[in-house]
Amino acid sequence: MTAARIALVTGANQGIGFALVEGLAARMGPNDLVLLTGRNAQRVPDAAARVAKAPGTTSRVEGRVLDVSDAAAVAQLAADLEQRHGGVDIVVSNASARITPDRPQSEQADEFIEVANGGTSAMLRSFGPVLRPGGRLVVVASSLGTLGNLDPRMHPLFEHASLDEVDEVVESWRAAVHAGTAQDLGWPTWINVPSKVAQVAAVRAVARQRRARDLREGTLVAAVCPGLVATEASRPWFADFSQAQTPAQAAKAILDLVLADRVDPATYGELVRFGGVLPWHSGTPREPALPQ
Repeated sequence: MTAARIALVTGANQGIGFALVEGLAARMGPNDLVLLTGRNAQRVPDAAARVAKAPGTTSRVEGRVLDVSDAAAVAQLAADLEQRHGGVDIVVSNASARITPDRPQSEQADEFIEVANGGTSAMLRSFGPVLRPGGRLVVVASSLGTLGNLDPRMHPLFEHASLDEVDEVVESWRAAVHAGTAQDLGWPTWINVPSKVAQVAAVRAVARQRRARDLREGTLVAAVCPGLVATEASRPWFADFSQAQTPAQAAKAILDLVLADRVDPATYGELVRFGGVLPWHSGTPREPALPQ
């Protein structure tokens, strides 16, 4: 009998995270377990129950309350899964906090950065070591996560940074946001851009350390861009949604990558969108209209 696989998705009680759980639960086997996680203690069990009862579900589905900004809680869950199951096979780090264009970015920075960047680092640190050979560890980012989306003055900060160094850059940038000096230093006002670049830089840092062993074992560590998705979080930022995907459509490309039989070495450690790699140095600095 094939050993049961363990999959975990963070930020999964709504939007694309929920769609990822639905897709995993429909494409994995009856012995497999999909863990739907989020920080809302009311929404998580309800969302897990909805997936578990859905007609297309073929795997087991359970809910776990998890705040990824709490690194100790992330580490504890990883340790528990290693003890109970010998590790995990699929981890999709998808948690995010909403920001809106109608409020100053400095007022929204702390929660956003703690979830998106602190959460990414915590997931990489804790779940990387318990990822079983042949596993998949992916971080949901966006095309804004390529280095070219930042002012060239910022490029050396992320170019070959370790995970600890990425965290240090993020904290320095956050301090500059609160001090009102971020733009003078070259950071964009829209905090989503540095945050996404830092997420991808964190993935790249971990992947550099693991690449040779992971590719021998068929393991994938990567960042993924789902493309434009019609969600409550994205609608305030974009005027044209004529080409936007539903969460289920966006989840499919990510799941095709995660559930592929083989790892394409070209995608390892990279930012992948619809199966193709977005070059790290691509992109152009951009800035939407924001309140001051």
